[in-house]
Amino acid sequence: MSSTRDYYEVLGVGRDADDATIKKAFRRLARELHPDVNRHDPDAEEKFKEAAEAYEVLSDADRRATYDRYGREGLRSGGYAPNFDAGSIADIFEAFFGGGGGAFGDLFGMGGGARAGGAIQGGDVAVAAEIDLAEAARGAAVEVSYEAVGVCEHCHGNGAEPGTPIETCSRCQGSGQLRAVSRTPFGQVMRTTACDVCHGDGRVARDPCKVCRGRGRRVERSKVKVDVPAGIADGQRIRISGRGHAGERGGPPGDLYVLVRVREDPRFVRDGDDLVTAVDVSAPLAALGTAVSVDTVLDGQVELEIPPGTQPHETLIVRGAGMPALRGRRTGDLRVMVNVVVPRHLNREQKELYEQLADSMSAHNLRTEEGVFGKLRRAFGGH
Repeated sequence: MSSTRDYYEVLGVGRDADDATIKKAFRRLARELHPDVNRHDPDAEEKFKEAAEAYEVLSDADRRATYDRYGREGLRSGGYAPNFDAGSIADIFEAFFGGGGGAFGDLFGMGGGARAGGAIQGGDVAVAAEIDLAEAARGAAVEVSYEAVGVCEHCHGNGAEPGTPIETCSRCQGSGQLRAVSRTPFGQVMRTTACDVCHGDGRVARDPCKVCRGRGRRVERSKVKVDVPAGIADGQRIRISGRGHAGERGGPPGDLYVLVRVREDPRFVRDGDDLVTAVDVSAPLAALGTAVSVDTVLDGQVELEIPPGTQPHETLIVRGAGMPALRGRRTGDLRVMVNVVVPRHLNREQKELYEQLADSMSAHNLRTEEGVFGKLRRAFGGH
């Protein structure tokens, strides 16, 4: 795909944004749009490609200047085509987790890859974990499984069969880089890419490792137990240091980001640290006052007093029966909306009783100090 939206709009930055702001915006989008985290969103991959294209242009000073002045037509006239236009999501993430680096090499701690022999930090991994509302309230330990690049145990990461030599790459003469100059209507452009033989290392194994085929790393499935803190909300992330992709040439591993998905509970709606629920009370009992049982997220059912004369959609509070704060000691409340139910399908005796009640009503019984706007606000869920 090729984006049709304004690149600044795609990344959510202003046209005067500096390089650090652009990099930060793309890094945030890359994590949010990772397909492993957004399997529920069939458009996540295309959205990521769109963001990658925007970053590829805006992170390059020459391309950005051309785009600012001439738009996409100027870029196309200059020979630019998105690197990821027809690539798979695996090809895109190769830019993060290995290979040539390029414009994306240092986004997730992979800087330094252009220098032969330099240590490269491993890329980050994103994975999702689902919990229910009660687990979010009390905290939980969940196990997540994911694929990550690890060091090959057979060759210990050097890519060579044990006991065989490693030689200087003849294609790049040990630099780890290949350079190419192309002419465009806007002048000469030099592009530097990692050597396709040594993959930026500057050295190659005479006899490549038979297990990892000379790469020094293998994709492995890993499992890790994640401690989910009490009070976490849907969509928040937990960072586990050092559990991402393995680094190269002695570089540290990346991090694991666990996106927590909290399953909906049909009994409650979460509003910050408060929980909101509803209870049905018949009109006669709302008028007389009663006690009802309401569910809480952790303590089972509790008894709630319904004061005499409770009106439809009035909200009663159960203090401390909501969600614990993620930081701090405060616990939210349970807000109970009273749904006053007007009886239907009355039999003859019930109708007579209601007629007697209606005849006995006076203006005093129906008077309220609440204005029209207050009634409407309460009816539509306002506080």
